[in-house]
Amino acid sequence: MTPELAKEQEKPVEGLPVVAVQPVGHAGMRKEKSFDKEAWHPRTALGKKVKAGEITQIDEILDKGMRMMESEIVDMLLSNVSIDLLAVGQSKGKFGGGKRSIWRQTQKKTNEGNKPKFSALAVAGNKNGYVGIGLGKAKETVPAREKATRKAKINIIKVRRGCGSWECGCGTPHSIPFKVEGRCGSVTMQLIPAPRGTNLCVEKECSKILELAGIKDIYSQTFGHTTTKVNLIKACVDALVKLSQVKVHQGYLKTTGIKEGAL
Repeated sequence: MTPELAKEQEKPVEGLPVVAVQPVGHAGMRKEKSFDKEAWHPRTALGKKVKAGEITQIDEILDKGMRMMESEIVDMLLSNVSIDLLAVGQSKGKFGGGKRSIWRQTQKKTNEGNKPKFSALAVAGNKNGYVGIGLGKAKETVPAREKATRKAKINIIKVRRGCGSWECGCGTPHSIPFKVEGRCGSVTMQLIPAPRGTNLCVEKECSKILELAGIKDIYSQTFGHTTTKVNLIKACVDALVKLSQVKVHQGYLKTTGIKEGAL
């Protein structure tokens, strides 16, 4: 091929749009685009208060147990929110084997043929104590991903962090303050505090949730049918929810040397 012919092939064809291809981030994790406050038209009373500036911190919503119905509230009150899709499905592989996939596909048999449906499980977090998951279902993959992302932001929770390992005692919020247990179906997951440098000793998909929650070191133990990924992930989130439900005594904070604001 001559250089002149190569240059002609690189030119865009008239009438067709030019699409810029962006590189995919590490492990599928991506950061949300900058939020446009002016283009947002809230439809709920809580959303109107957030846009008017009456509520400036997301803790004011979570501590009072208010229900969020718009994902734009999280976009406005939380910065550096990252989105990741969890591998809860299975695609066909070679020689009859299966390969983990972020899309979970089901089919309904009708007289007209098979009608497929896709579901995706997304996790949203800012790596600083806030995380949430959401399950989205649709007839196509892109709407399922968008639904899951929107629900993950709406279901965001505050995660209590600390240093509850007797082997460490550094007082920084790199792990969890105490042992906690979460359940979903037949699956039971125990999260155990770990010393600094242990990393996330937990199942791969659950480690994505803990990483976006801001937890760096932890031990785990699971029981039941853990091959059911959705139940395993929900059990992990249930354990994180119970961290905030338990009230920590002030004497515990003094004996461990943990600052009250660090939790």
